[in-house]
Amino acid sequence: MSMFEKKWFKSMVAIILFLIIVFLLNKNQFILTPIVVLLKTIFLPFVLAGILFYLCRPLVAWLEKKKVPRWIAILVAYFVIILFIYGIIRLVGPVINDQLQRFVDNLPVMVATVTDWIKYVQENRTTFPDFVQEALIKASGELEARLESNVGNIANGILSVFGLIGGFINTIIYLVLVPFVLFYMLKDSHRFAPSVAVFFPQSKRDHVKNILKEMDKTISTYIQGQMLVSIIVGVLLFIGYLIIGLNYSLVLAMFGMFTNVIPFLGPYIAVVPAFLVALFQDPVMALYVAIIMLIAQQIEGNIISPNIMGKTLNIHPLTIIVLILTAGNFIGIIGIIFVIPAYSIVKVLVVNVVKIFKAE
Repeated sequence: MSMFEKKWFKSMVAIILFLIIVFLLNKNQFILTPIVVLLKTIFLPFVLAGILFYLCRPLVAWLEKKKVPRWIAILVAYFVIILFIYGIIRLVGPVINDQLQRFVDNLPVMVATVTDWIKYVQENRTTFPDFVQEALIKASGELEARLESNVGNIANGILSVFGLIGGFINTIIYLVLVPFVLFYMLKDSHRFAPSVAVFFPQSKRDHVKNILKEMDKTISTYIQGQMLVSIIVGVLLFIGYLIIGLNYSLVLAMFGMFTNVIPFLGPYIAVVPAFLVALFQDPVMALYVAIIMLIAQQIEGNIISPNIMGKTLNIHPLTIIVLILTAGNFIGIIGIIFVIPAYSIVKVLVVNVVKIFKAE
């Protein structure tokens, strides 16, 4: 066998050609502009449809086992989604709106409390060392000025965040593409693997189908598992906040539920607003909030996640940290949320491709 026919040589040539293509595209970015615009346009609808697909597929599969036609099973899944959204809006919406309104109304009092504490520190700064006094004067002066001048901005910012969430929901409703994409995903998902395998030689088609099946299992486990784990964590936080009598318990628990989808950083982000609210309500309650968050995360990490998600992803914590930091710097919050499943898919692909090459 000549050097040109060896696998390592072919692999090196493929890598070099790929790098040359990337270099040329980087030098001629105008070629990619239409593709980037297209991807930005279809990204959100396809991601939403994909998430809904993995959430609805178990129900559709169960109904099909009961001899229900696929199209009727899909319509039932649509009805369940609509009923769920309507129930959330009707049952939870008024409570969230009331707690948000009370929080915004109490915000000036909270800011005034911080201002009074700053003044107290300034008045008693003589008890601190000189370098601490200088730092306190500078920091407290800047903080007080910003708090007093931005109370309205803080309130508007909080409302705008939830306004964005409302706008996001409206966007989902008006994105006609989402239900259509979801319908065809549910209807023709079983045809995807054979359609892709057709582009490969006959000897490789079974390998391709197995790789796609394993990738599908990885994505399914992550989405379904992460959704269920986040809901359970939200419920645990809500129960804990109710027990200690924390204000805005539902809003804070829902915030914790949503941030739980962010790998590694989610629990730390979730505790910040709850901790601050507890400090203003009763400083001792901040300790209770920390305990509740610790208990919830221990239950989630040692009981819930292992039983729901198992070891399908099997990613080392250090790898997760590196991935999150890298994705956050390059893409932002979207990258942080999607980097773990993306890495899992690439890992499955690479591991299986290496196995195929070793077997030959």
